[in-house]
Amino acid sequence: MTETVLWDYPKSSASYRLRIALNLLGESYLIETVNLLDGSHRGGDHLARNPQGLVPVLDIDGQRLTQSLAILDYLNETRDAGFLPQDPTLRAKTRALAMSLAVDVHPVCNLSVMKHATGGEEPARTDWMHHFIAPGLRAFEALLTGFPEGDFVNGETPGLAEICLIPQLYNANRWGVSYEDCPRIEALEAACGALPAFQDAHPDKV
Repeated sequence: MTETVLWDYPKSSASYRLRIALNLLGESYLIETVNLLDGSHRGGDHLARNPQGLVPVLDIDGQRLTQSLAILDYLNETRDAGFLPQDPTLRAKTRALAMSLAVDVHPVCNLSVMKHATGGEEPARTDWMHHFIAPGLRAFEALLTGFPEGDFVNGETPGLAEICLIPQLYNANRWGVSYEDCPRIEALEAACGALPAFQDAHPDKV
């Protein structure tokens, strides 16, 4: 059987998503770290894996896959993961909820984007992160009003929304962005934090 390998950087939000997903599935995988700080992602070895020079890259089922959201779709479809609800309307709304962070907030808060825009100096870089993360989380909280109250967005188990939310909260905490005015987000954070799949995926654990 082909070994599953995750080409990963611990603090990468996109990599963090995949660690959570693979853990939720009980999938055995090996982590190979690509150090974004020393430029390893721009080296020939990694560019051969992903011409974008990004993480994550996942080797699974004899295939090499890139882009975390595409990989999450693959895992959902091939493992019957239940990351999305069956109802088409709820499915679309859940995708939109997850994408509000993964597509609209995360890319502009990528360190390479922030450094290019701000020069990477304080206070500009912290101001940049606050400017995008705080309203993004408030919008996520508002979008949650379209879902029933519960431990997780779509019932008794976490799915795509939580997989995208928790890494963004890690970044919010890194940059001192408060979300104490987002009680449902805080409740989701607590519910996910109680699960080993999320605990073991935390950047401090890998």
